[in-house]
Amino acid sequence: MTDLPADLDLNDFEGGLVFSDTDGSDDSSEFSGPVPVVAVVGRPNVGKSTLVNRIIGRRQAVVEDVAGVTRDRVPYDAQWNGRRFTVVDTGGWEPDARDRAAAIANQAEIAVQTADVVIFVVDVTVGATDVDEAAVKMLRRSHKPVILVANKADNQNLELEAVSLWQLGLGEPFPISALHGRGSGDLLDSILAALPPTPPVIEGTPRGPRRVALVGRPNVGKSSLLNRLAKEERAVVDSVAGTTVDPVDSLVEMDGDIWQFVDTAGLRKRVNQASGTEYYASLRTAGAVEAAEVAVVLLDSGDVISEQDQRVISQVVEAGRALVVAYNKWDLVDPDRRIFLDKEIDRDMKRVAWSIRVNISAKTGRAVDKLAPALRKALASWEQRVATGALNQWITALTQGTPHPVRGGRAPRVLFATQAGVAPPRFVLFTTGPFDAGYIRFIERKLREEFGFEGSPIEISVKPRKKLGPGGRGKAHG
Repeated sequence: MTDLPADLDLNDFEGGLVFSDTDGSDDSSEFSGPVPVVAVVGRPNVGKSTLVNRIIGRRQAVVEDVAGVTRDRVPYDAQWNGRRFTVVDTGGWEPDARDRAAAIANQAEIAVQTADVVIFVVDVTVGATDVDEAAVKMLRRSHKPVILVANKADNQNLELEAVSLWQLGLGEPFPISALHGRGSGDLLDSILAALPPTPPVIEGTPRGPRRVALVGRPNVGKSSLLNRLAKEERAVVDSVAGTTVDPVDSLVEMDGDIWQFVDTAGLRKRVNQASGTEYYASLRTAGAVEAAEVAVVLLDSGDVISEQDQRVISQVVEAGRALVVAYNKWDLVDPDRRIFLDKEIDRDMKRVAWSIRVNISAKTGRAVDKLAPALRKALASWEQRVATGALNQWITALTQGTPHPVRGGRAPRVLFATQAGVAPPRFVLFTTGPFDAGYIRFIERKLREEFGFEGSPIEISVKPRKKLGPGGRGKAHG
């Protein structure tokens, strides 16, 4: 715990205080060797995402009774009988697909090639179709172990229909109901049996990659940037806004380090105003921001900063995450226009003037190499700690030079200051009375000028001393 002055009694102050020495890292996420990968594939609308949710034991993959909701290959952590593995949800595979459907099918084929085991899902209520038979040919070319799943076998009669799927030549079909859970335990046992042997645990390895959420409104180029960083077509890109629905995880190497990027759905509306797929996509995006350590908010340099953009930035700040703002399509901005654009950005981003800004082009790759240094700087600020002695010397000089305005005949003073935690930095001021919001903002601004914290939000809370009632007993200040 942080040392407090001998004459300072915390019982004399409003509320409580928890001192934290954590750095925001999660020990449970430490890397312990390669995790096997299971890809879930099949034609559109056979229940792949529902099955993924059943396997991982929570509703995380976006599900809707409409074909084509899943478009990218989306990994999720799963565990069964003490064995960890990654399950990858994919979009519907179709032969001879075109345009966006072709990109979705290509993502499914990449998932098959990179998997250790493939789950091939067929709708038992429909039976084997020409598309299913074409998918079997693709799976055989991969030479990967395949588990055939007859989904939507919601009752015993439908389970008997699964016998007809022997004709696909993939062995015994597993009749299950992903929606209701029928047969899911047997399926999970068969998945574990098909996985490669567990590798030895590597001791003493450093913590895993830093987690980066890639957020922004629809069609600003998030998936294009992810593909540029990953140096492959990792996410489906289309000129139509809203292509990405599920958050897409990618391990990306930048400037000698591995980063875990999450491409998220573009936020059109507030969560409570969205519906259907968009509602669940909004929840997943919010969850991705909460799970990240730093967020890259992507803005379109050719457009004015909109209410949607401000809402995305607010979501990151309220989550307490480090922030890098990337202005995409900067190469399309006229050089004469850039001078005025810089001034507009300074005005519109005044609320988060502390954020780190980079000007990039996801399409051409212009200046994307500046992202890694910006992310490192933001994370360093996010985890920065100020020594208690230096903090109190600074706050004493500041408040003596610029005292709080007089309220009720006297000006409240800071008795003691401490940093209660990091990730994000949290400061607590023990005072003789409440502080105005404007004065707290003044302290934050001066705190940044003195100690930096570029790219990180700061939380400052004030603990006023309780008013004493008759007899000297503490009485809560109203």
